[in-house]
Amino acid sequence: MTTVEPIRKIEDIQKVERFLAEKSQRDLLLFTIGTNCGLRISDIVALNVGDVRGKSHIQIIEKKTGKFKKFPINSKLMPMFEEYTEGKSADEALFKTIFKNRVDRFAAYHIIKDACKAAGLIEKVGTHTMRKTFGYHHYKKFKDVAMLQKIFNHSSPQITLRYIGIEQDQIDESYVNFIL
Repeated sequence: MTTVEPIRKIEDIQKVERFLAEKSQRDLLLFTIGTNCGLRISDIVALNVGDVRGKSHIQIIEKKTGKFKKFPINSKLMPMFEEYTEGKSADEALFKTIFKNRVDRFAAYHIIKDACKAAGLIEKVGTHTMRKTFGYHHYKKFKDVAMLQKIFNHSSPQITLRYIGIEQDQIDESYVNFIL
């Protein structure tokens, strides 16, 4: 099984965001939620307009775990939600296709994969890239693996570090810096 990677460089995240901003407000919001909240794609595509419009927090029952999750909407997402949800019904899917169906994880995969390719990223990417990107940068900023472990509902710090690619970064760095 090949696992996907986080987007490690902020500049690469910004390249993806610029590409998506030119392409689709919907797709940019999908990516931004993924990289700013760390939700699984199944939970992102299950959101309705009423779950985010006028709210200070997102509250969901995670599809995979069945656990309740509540977290604040950050200052980057708040205005995006306001603009994107304007004029939409609270009970409609936040992310819909041109055929008015809910975007599914397969469509989301193609959105993310195509955007990353267009931005010139060479890493193996998929929908989980957004969640891993959130984790990677959260860890880099706060250095708090225990908090990240709690956010992701992982059973150990080692699992969290491996999941976000930090273990591999550390292994790579040790090889690069070990010269006899």
